[in-house]
Amino acid sequence: MRLRFDPHLVNDPFGDPGLFVDCRDERRALLFDLGDLRALPPRKLLRVSHAFVSHTHMDHFAGFDHLLRVVLGRKAQLTLVGGPQFVDQGEHKLRAYAWNVVHRYEVELVLDVLAVAPDGSGERARFSSRRAFARDGTQAFRWADDVLLDTALLRVRGGFVDHGIPCLAFVIEEKARVKLAKDRLDALGLSTGAWLRGLKQAVLAGASDDTPIDIEWRDARGAHRTTRPLGALRDVVLAVAPGQRIGYVTDLRHTEANIARLKALLGGVDRLYIEAVFLHADLAHAQRKHHLTARQAGEIARAVGAHDVVPFHFSPRYADHPEALQREVIAAWRHAP
Repeated sequence: MRLRFDPHLVNDPFGDPGLFVDCRDERRALLFDLGDLRALPPRKLLRVSHAFVSHTHMDHFAGFDHLLRVVLGRKAQLTLVGGPQFVDQGEHKLRAYAWNVVHRYEVELVLDVLAVAPDGSGERARFSSRRAFARDGTQAFRWADDVLLDTALLRVRGGFVDHGIPCLAFVIEEKARVKLAKDRLDALGLSTGAWLRGLKQAVLAGASDDTPIDIEWRDARGAHRTTRPLGALRDVVLAVAPGQRIGYVTDLRHTEANIARLKALLGGVDRLYIEAVFLHADLAHAQRKHHLTARQAGEIARAVGAHDVVPFHFSPRYADHPEALQREVIAAWRHAP
């Protein structure tokens, strides 16, 4: 069963951190961290609906300007999510430029900027190109159960780890899937169509049997429309399978508190993208920089029960032997001596 989303690192392991997640069935993409984005063509950046920033060190946020330059005048809406003070930091970025002509652009760009804090509080503000990106008020909100984005097909959750400053780790969760039997649809005199999404959502939501399902499809005989109760369609459902989960973790100290937080957030992820900046022989340097060694990254991957691990954010000091970092991560993940 194919993933509904396609994740891949923006750059090679020595480049700026970043994860691009193409959400095929939702015709959009998610972006995690805004470092050097030049490897992503404009057509991919224009698919981005939400960008999640782990923290605002330059290698994670300097690409905001590039993203803005690509979408300005071409895209109507973009949501940005970050940690404490992120609304203020986004506003400072926007105020660094002169915007005396953007109000004339045919396509208005609205930036919805959200800042979340470890205590569960948050604030959001909107910035429109029609008003020279002046802040349009600030609203307080609470983010519950670590959820930063919730759509029909997936959920993004975040949790804070310590990097000397609060830093967000993320998990992208594909919602459960409903497998259907086409032969049973045929027996009911029905055909596949966009209406099946409504049926799947109702099943996953635990809707009652009398819930009406609007059914529309088109075939050689023309357009058809009917309504059936959910109970009459339950036999079409073969199985409900759990969705895939992808973790993204970068820039953190190796502490018991951080590991406990990651276990709670990422337990059992199918794939874990995790920083592995230094070899364990350079542990003292990693500690000074508040980063993980490759061994520590592998140990965390094992501790959270990751089924697969993809290390990144390598220090350039290992440019001539990156395989050493890879080996150290995999050995610790597999618990090899």
